[in-house]
Amino acid sequence: MHLVREGEEAAAAARAAGRLLMDHFGAIEQKDVDRKGAADFVTFVDKSSERLIIERLGAAFPDHRFYAEESSRSEAGGWRWIIDPLDGTTNYIHGIPVFSIALALEHEGEIRFGLVFDPVHDELFTAEKGHGARCNGEPIGVSPIRDPSLALLATGFPFKQKHNLGRFLASFEEIFLQVSGIRRMGSAALDLCHVACGRYEGFWELGLAPWDVAAASLIITEAGGRISDFRGGDEAIWGGNVVASNGHLHELLLAAARRHLADLMTAE
Repeated sequence: MHLVREGEEAAAAARAAGRLLMDHFGAIEQKDVDRKGAADFVTFVDKSSERLIIERLGAAFPDHRFYAEESSRSEAGGWRWIIDPLDGTTNYIHGIPVFSIALALEHEGEIRFGLVFDPVHDELFTAEKGHGARCNGEPIGVSPIRDPSLALLATGFPFKQKHNLGRFLASFEEIFLQVSGIRRMGSAALDLCHVACGRYEGFWELGLAPWDVAAASLIITEAGGRISDFRGGDEAIWGGNVVASNGHLHELLLAAARRHLADLMTAE
């Protein structure tokens, strides 16, 4: 079944939420920010974006469930949307133009459609299982680079797991010495999409949430890449510890992850 209507409705909801984000971008004050945990923040914009998306998708698909960062956490089963209404909230609060909206649609536990929208650059990344990955409607694919010394990677620091910083930095050093460079931009969903379209050759991070990973995981695989947990298994989305690549450099990233991080199999 080709998910044409689901894709159209998701794109419309994401673009509407993107306009909301851009309307308030650069105008967030400290009074607008709530703390969910250590270095974990939320604003009224996150909540408004999520409410808009759920209302629009709920009206279009009244039998669908929702698993969203700021509100609904329905159980798996049937059709369920996994939603991150603002990936990169800390960037957003500080006026840094790197953030995104991520929507994944799963059916009976399998991701069938993924969308990540970058409202700053008006880039809409999408994928449907078995039908390839696209950016603004044009097909995308991962980088062909095989030589680590030519590779550019992305990562994210474990801000929710600062007690694991030493181990993360050990993996960082091992990988950094083999590649041309590493970037830390602050939106995991966008980093993963940039792997999918060939801008990066790989990405790794620990302690991510399902809504950070679900949509982009399908975009990467449909673009010809690979995504896994730190042991090379299939627990990246729900385990929270992610290695993604163009496929050619996956074993290099896994070697460092296995050596320093493999026992961290679930997000803490």
